[in-house]
Amino acid sequence: MGTLENFLPAFLEEVVGDRFGRYSKYIIQDRAIPDVRDGLKPVQRRILYAMYDSGNTPDKPYRKSAKTVGDVMGNYHPHGDSSIYDGMVRMAQPWKMAHVLVDGHGNWGSQDDDPPAAMRYTEARLSPIALELLRDIEKRTVLFKDNFDNTAKEPVVLPARFPNLLVNGVSGISSGFATEIPTHNLRETIDACIELMEKPDTTLEQLMQIIKGPDFPTGGIIMGEEGIREAYETGKGRIYIRSKTEIETVRGGKQQIVITEIPYQVVKSRLVTAMENIRLEKKVEGIAEVRDESGRAGLRIVVELKKDADANGILAYLLKKTDLQVTYNFNMVAIVNKAPRQLGVREILQSYIAHQREVVTHRTQFELEKAQDRAHVLEGLVKALNILDEVIDAIKASKNRQDAQNNLQWMFGFSERQADSILTLQLYRLTNLEITQLQKELDETQKKIASLEAILNSDKKLVSVIKKELVEIRDKYGIDRRSVIQGEVEELKVNLEVMVTQEDVLVTLSGEGYIKRTSMLSYTRSGGEIGSAGVKEGDYIKFIHSVNTLENLLIFTQRGQYFLLPVHQIPEFKWKDNGTAIVNVIPLTKEDRIVSVIPVRHFDQPDMSLVFVTKRGQVKRTLLSEYETKRSSAVAACKVGADDEIISVNQSRSDKDLMLVTKLGMAIRFNEQEVGTMGRVAAGVRGIQLRDEDEVTAALLLNGDEGEVMVVSDLGYGKRSLLLDYPTQSRGGKGIQTFEFKEGKRVKPNGNAVIGAYWVKEPLQLTAVTREGQSLSFSSEQAPLADRKSIGKALVSLNKEDLILDLLQLPHYGASTEA
Repeated sequence: MGTLENFLPAFLEEVVGDRFGRYSKYIIQDRAIPDVRDGLKPVQRRILYAMYDSGNTPDKPYRKSAKTVGDVMGNYHPHGDSSIYDGMVRMAQPWKMAHVLVDGHGNWGSQDDDPPAAMRYTEARLSPIALELLRDIEKRTVLFKDNFDNTAKEPVVLPARFPNLLVNGVSGISSGFATEIPTHNLRETIDACIELMEKPDTTLEQLMQIIKGPDFPTGGIIMGEEGIREAYETGKGRIYIRSKTEIETVRGGKQQIVITEIPYQVVKSRLVTAMENIRLEKKVEGIAEVRDESGRAGLRIVVELKKDADANGILAYLLKKTDLQVTYNFNMVAIVNKAPRQLGVREILQSYIAHQREVVTHRTQFELEKAQDRAHVLEGLVKALNILDEVIDAIKASKNRQDAQNNLQWMFGFSERQADSILTLQLYRLTNLEITQLQKELDETQKKIASLEAILNSDKKLVSVIKKELVEIRDKYGIDRRSVIQGEVEELKVNLEVMVTQEDVLVTLSGEGYIKRTSMLSYTRSGGEIGSAGVKEGDYIKFIHSVNTLENLLIFTQRGQYFLLPVHQIPEFKWKDNGTAIVNVIPLTKEDRIVSVIPVRHFDQPDMSLVFVTKRGQVKRTLLSEYETKRSSAVAACKVGADDEIISVNQSRSDKDLMLVTKLGMAIRFNEQEVGTMGRVAAGVRGIQLRDEDEVTAALLLNGDEGEVMVVSDLGYGKRSLLLDYPTQSRGGKGIQTFEFKEGKRVKPNGNAVIGAYWVKEPLQLTAVTREGQSLSFSSEQAPLADRKSIGKALVSLNKEDLILDLLQLPHYGASTEA
């Protein structure tokens, strides 16, 4: 091993920690975060200084951008040319900067995010306001440091004669820190600066009377006074920027939305594409066309609407779903004394004022030294002219220039500097006029010295100098506010009617769980018969509802959960199609089963409640309004015991009687009001007292005493008995018998269990679905009218060993059915 190779052990985390620490320090201080004093990142400062140093100023012709990038890269910024040119491009784009610092000539990109032309094609020079950032830099106002290779000097910070950090804003990301400072109005910012300078105890509230909030070059409406206040106090806060829009009426009674200002940093072309996609995907009904009509006159996007479209509704949807409205998060971080700090607006202005005090103090000292030097020279010249003949004689008698200089110093008491200036005096200066001029210049210089010393000795005068110069910049470059500030954040409410075409449809759900939405047209064209619906072999339609696309379905499961499914979200199929499995639409678990589907248009019906009945005889009543939800996943609808399950859910206005019918032929009728309203996740109360092997199979809501109660057994036997035969009882009793099962070895059985019960006022058409997959239709009229305890009669003929599994009462919808 060579003598130079001396390996020392080191822990990886220490090495990485040290290296990353150094890297982070570099990124934060020298790349991504701006200095609080001039509001510039190092690359921007270097670009501006390089342009100034090479005389690329507003009074000269434009110069190739590549020349500037080369100067910056070769002298100050040893990084890639693309990063330098990108920095230059941003400073030349009026939609990103409140006041551009680079005056660009050629293609410098666009608000559509078009890239600028390459730097060999574009030309640039400093903008007039950029000179205000560099003004007085040659007067020793700021510190200079060696560049990366010690061949030149570069400024540590620019004099920045206006508060550029707030005026032009900044955004950047470094390691561990990010910054996002919005642009502000130049007039407001300078006025606030002057106010704080003159009255250092000015509060944030008073400053906010002057700086109302950000002012973006792209205009727009800023919402959220509270967010602005928070950001100005702490450096962090959130506001909303909304596009400036107008609804115009055009020929034929149509309307169009015209957008003339869009939020800051939103790419116009992407915004137009997003709105066009909404039109193509028909997420909103009523948009006819989206056009970008922007040109020399300014930005203009037109959203043309169809006749009778809801313009305000569509605008609200576009604001919510596209970048027509965006949130802007303040994160005001800047470098203060070589370290990053999160600052409120007061601290930013205070740091800027402190910088200006330094700049003006240093400039005044520089000018004072120059003036004192000039006064010293003038004093020597005036003195020499008063004793001109002796001075001339002394010079004549001298051997050479050096001897003459020494003689002047020795004979007349001139300083070396004065003697030198006397020797370089031109003969024409000996005229009477010139002698008077010199005396006049001396008097003026002495006055200037007195005024400069006064500035250095009086803080009040120093402040008035800074104020005067700030006011000059304000009056020269100030522009009117472009963004409008709105105190309140407007909540965007998008009506369903805007997003969904209103249409009457049929929704079906099969026994095996296939769901579909079908237009009335498809249903009519397919013959207008429920029986002709498309289902898989062995499957059958279990639920069918005629609804509107604006309605919702409440889908209840046997385990006490429910889903809210908007009708427009159900996939559309033709009437002859099978549909899609319900698990593709709602996250229903394999073990669960749907027991009720209830269409609901509005939840705010105070007198409407849902009545739940379970297999074990529990009953619960809850207000419909409690079931309104935004969730698409399962929500608890009712608490269900471990050995229990929900058998039915019905809507009611709480003015009916409830009848529970059990498997073994018992029935109880009681008033619905006996079940008080409970919370959504309550378990309910006992409706009927059951024998161990019994369970509830049907729940009927009854109104009045008219009609009959029809019960059907699993072997297809049924009968009707008068509703009057079922007196109203108290909830929780054993009930009375409603069907008698035949018993005996030689007797043909009429069933083992009651499978269904109906309240019959008009003839009902029912369908029995059997274990063997048969669908057998029959009418309630076939069931004999008999006593409560009768044995009924066979309504359908079943094969031996076959049983009825399900009873359906499906409505008929004619061709002109209205939902």
